[in-house]
Amino acid sequence: MRIITGSYKGRHFDIPRTFKARPTTDFAKENIFNVLRGYVDFDGTTALDLFAGTGSISLELVSRGCKQVISVEADRDHADFIRRCFAKLGDDRDVLVRGDVFRFLKRCRQQFDFIFADPPYTLGDLPQLPDLILGGNLLAPGGIFVLEHGKDHDFSAHQRFAEHRSYGSVNFTLFK
Repeated sequence: MRIITGSYKGRHFDIPRTFKARPTTDFAKENIFNVLRGYVDFDGTTALDLFAGTGSISLELVSRGCKQVISVEADRDHADFIRRCFAKLGDDRDVLVRGDVFRFLKRCRQQFDFIFADPPYTLGDLPQLPDLILGGNLLAPGGIFVLEHGKDHDFSAHQRFAEHRSYGSVNFTLFK
């Protein structure tokens, strides 16, 4: 796994083979961040990375200048890996929350300029995530929410739908 651009551009982290998480591919990550340049300037923003997995998106967000990133990950080994990655960088802008995303969303009172969610594609509650996040006052005015999902989901009828992008088997839906 590598960081594509920003202050940590080119840094690599070896993901243990035992991990169940699938990091967003470099190809998909690079393309979605190119699209996001038209929506958000990450410098000085606050971001939320839900289902953080390997921490790939959190690392990218910090590298691109976010002042704070909250990474939520339930798996102990994955959370430890994220913690070690940021320790290697010597960067304290990531706040790691080890716990259930749905419990976190119910309790969170902070607003974010950018929210990214990469749940397991087979997650039964995946279709409810946009309403849960957007209805929970978590997205700051003018903010963007990106949901990574498989090809079986279509959110184009959602009232806050902005656009959809597909890169191979990886799909992203953007909400405003």
